[in-house]
Amino acid sequence: MSEQDGGALARAIVDSHRYMTIASADATGRPWASPVYYAAAEYTEFFWVSSPEATHSRNIAARPEVSIVVFDSRAPVGQAQAVYMSAVAAEMTDVDLERGIEIFSNGCVEHGLREWTLNDVQPPAFHRLYRATASERWILDPGDHPVHGSTGDHRMPVSP
Repeated sequence: MSEQDGGALARAIVDSHRYMTIASADATGRPWASPVYYAAAEYTEFFWVSSPEATHSRNIAARPEVSIVVFDSRAPVGQAQAVYMSAVAAEMTDVDLERGIEIFSNGCVEHGLREWTLNDVQPPAFHRLYRATASERWILDPGDHPVHGSTGDHRMPVSP
């Protein structure tokens, strides 16, 4: 599979799924994985809302480096494909907050959910808006898989 084909596959996976799993770690390195509903921008920015008291939110405040995976958990065994990402995440509090909530809200409305506003993600509201910015992306390359092909690492880097 070419990197161009892999990039197209990665974009299709991001476009066709609504949940991603964020793997974060606290200050001591204890891992935690959380599924969250997301909206993406340009396949590099991923937005979600969460309580700042949620474990993953506290972890991100202490250690912003995260890993993300987007996949279809209903795929038959042996037929799954996923996008794996390294990213830096943070609660949005700066000038990009308005842009971020617009992207998140548009994704929600497109999927039949309610519109979100700045008032929904600023104190004293329960939720905050978070963004993960992906720096690296991979998919599994079926041509380089121990069962389907060679015995090498079967991750294939892809561009957004």
